Amino acid sequence: MKISLLQVNTVVGDLAGNAGRIAAGTREAARHRPDLIVAPELSLTGCPPRDLLLQAGFITRSLAVLDDLAAGLADAPPVLVGFAEPNPAGTGRPLFNAAALLRDGEVRGTFRKTAISGSFDEGRYFEPAAGSPGTFHLGERTVGVAIGEEIRCGGEVPDVIVNLSASPFVIGRQCLREEMFSRAAKENRVAIVSANLVGGNDDLVFDGRSVAFSADGTLIARGAAFAEEIVTIDLARPAPQAVAPDDQGPESEIWRALVLGTRDYVHKCGFRSVHLGLSGGIDSSLVAAVAARALGQENVLGVLLPSPHTSAESIEDARELAANLGIRVQCIPIAPMMEAFDSGLADVFAGLAPDITEENLQARIRATVLMALANKFGSMLLSTGNKSEVAVGYCTLYGDAAGGLSVIADVPKGMVYRIARWLNAERPVIPERVLKKPPSAELRPGQTDQEILPPYDLLDAILHRLIDCLESPDEIIAAGYPEETVREVAGMVERAEFKRRQAPPGIKVTDRAFSTDWHMPIAAKPWWR
Repeated sequence: MKISLLQVNTVVGDLAGNAGRIAAGTREAARHRPDLIVAPELSLTGCPPRDLLLQAGFITRSLAVLDDLAAGLADAPPVLVGFAEPNPAGTGRPLFNAAALLRDGEVRGTFRKTAISGSFDEGRYFEPAAGSPGTFHLGERTVGVAIGEEIRCGGEVPDVIVNLSASPFVIGRQCLREEMFSRAAKENRVAIVSANLVGGNDDLVFDGRSVAFSADGTLIARGAAFAEEIVTIDLARPAPQAVAPDDQGPESEIWRALVLGTRDYVHKCGFRSVHLGLSGGIDSSLVAAVAARALGQENVLGVLLPSPHTSAESIEDARELAANLGIRVQCIPIAPMMEAFDSGLADVFAGLAPDITEENLQARIRATVLMALANKFGSMLLSTGNKSEVAVGYCTLYGDAAGGLSVIADVPKGMVYRIARWLNAERPVIPERVLKKPPSAELRPGQTDQEILPPYDLLDAILHRLIDCLESPDEIIAAGYPEETVREVAGMVERAEFKRRQAPPGIKVTDRAFSTDWHMPIAAKPWWR
């Protein structure tokens, strides 16, 4: 039995376009004469469709497109396609997360997801199906259909379980996926194949890596990581056939996720070019490198916005980086604009010493200039803040937090440095001085991040326990971390919630991203104080 897995990159809401992508993949796969073709979970609607699922017209239109797709593939092998199926019961949630079997020009059966996960707020839209996953027959073969990450057999024992998946990327998740599928194959004594979505949609990146396992748990096929591909497996040969090489090191994984996520977000939002403020620091350097790889150097503009406090070394480093990447550069000094604000506010601020107000004004002046460029040239502004800074609010609202996409908002500061060094090992891109000098916003003379924040290695360790492990400050202190620092950091995280609510979307790479996995109140009293 031969099965082809369509690892396709879909666009949320683009029903006709997604149907076209599935149809094109089906025709390409048919050249290998498979018995069955499998597209990913919710591949017709794009994933995650979110509240589009609450619009009756969208669902009605999707069903019509599904029928048209089936008719157009009348001469193709049977195809399983992920879609949203209305719940006819009138009780419970309005839809099922389902798979349609397209055969002989018609929808010949549907299979519903039995276990609804927390991903994409599935419980807001989808009713879990009762009973066990369904089966159907291909000649003398019995095929079980599973959707999502629950793999189990019930009722008639199948010859193979096909899995439709839309599992987003998280650091290290592929290893866990493969362990889960291997274990399920061995426990059920059945071959398992899984078609996973690929591509970036909003803050999520789907990494592909579709897989097939023999009944003894052996990996016999793996699709490419972070790229579209059609994977065809002959289950009559339960030995490795098409196992794509895969670097699962965290630096490599995150880099590829950021590149794909940036490319798809920019393009799917209708933009071709991007720009960002180049400060000569590590964060903007990494974001510029991601953008150049994702979109092409000709589509990236680095904007230098020096103030009287900007060092000559920072300007040199920013220009060296731009030259290494081959991106365009524009320099717009902001000193005249700062003077205009100082003059305009002089009477109101009379008798008051300069403080953080003037520092934040610099960041907001820069943001105003950058957004003006976005408006004038139809380019998307990329924000450059990292997760450590976003977590504690070490950013200026309507200043450096402004933008259409926050590329590294889920990448801790320490990992930013690790990725930069990993990238430089491939080809020196980021100036060595950028990797060595103390981080600074340069909003006043001699300023460094560590005047306000703990050392980043300590900060990242505390934030990991607070955010990813959901530990309380008392638990972190009991683990040996300095009490004063822990309580200070925890307070900063809570006070910064209002900033994060107003920040641009960021690309998710960890288990606990602020954009998707973090739902904290703003007007609340810390329970642990």
